Amino acid sequence: MRKYAYIFMGLFFLPLLAFPQGEIDEQEKVFYRDERSFGLLLHTSGYGISYRYGKRINYADKRLYEVGGYIYRDLKEVKITNPYWPNNRSFVFGKLNSLSYLNFGYGFQREIFRKFDVGGVAIRYFFTGGPSLALYKPIYYDVLYPVSLRDYVIRTEKFNESLHQSSDIFGRAGFFKGLDETKLVPGIFGKAGFNFEYSRYDRVLHSVEIGGMFHAFARKIPVMANDKKTQLIPALYISYRFGKVIDTMAPQEKRRRRPEPYPPPEIMY
Repeated sequence: MRKYAYIFMGLFFLPLLAFPQGEIDEQEKVFYRDERSFGLLLHTSGYGISYRYGKRINYADKRLYEVGGYIYRDLKEVKITNPYWPNNRSFVFGKLNSLSYLNFGYGFQREIFRKFDVGGVAIRYFFTGGPSLALYKPIYYDVLYPVSLRDYVIRTEKFNESLHQSSDIFGRAGFFKGLDETKLVPGIFGKAGFNFEYSRYDRVLHSVEIGGMFHAFARKIPVMANDKKTQLIPALYISYRFGKVIDTMAPQEKRRRRPEPYPPPEIMY
């Protein structure tokens, strides 16, 4: 948990110190604004990425439409290598399945403090929720079997807690091994938190987001041997979001038009 605290402090406090508070903002403001953004997310059970569209309701409120993909990492996962073949692929001893999930969310955001100058911070709260889809596939290992005093044969197998020891495993098998055995489990998710938007330019979006989320699936999913199966996944998270602001009152051609280059200087003869 300590590493997440350090990451949060760096992402949150450094942007707030990047520009002096109180500097007059003379740029043209966008009041009727939609937002498109991507988010990079670290949570207490893994990491993920998301895309979000914020549709303006009024000057302070937005409807949120979000799609996200997340990788689950059990707290007991530890990567190791076989001490006799340390240069081979690392592996997580006792891992049965890799788990990831997709979210399709709908929600609401309200701005409770608007920034008025360069270097200011806008504060919003939000919540989203909707269906989730878990995808899990079996993990395969390259296992050593002795055939003589110095010779071994390698067999690619799933983990067997009653048979395999860490010294028997040569390394993990390739990612695509077992991909055709991937299973799907439907579920739901919910997410809520606070968003701190600190962009210097009004048409660009940079923000830090902190909050909590949970996932609940229709059945238990085995991830680690000798452990409880995963069905409910609560997590705290921190996210960095970046994107752009769309002026909904501007003509469509103006929204797409790029800035015109400066005219070439006149040549005096």
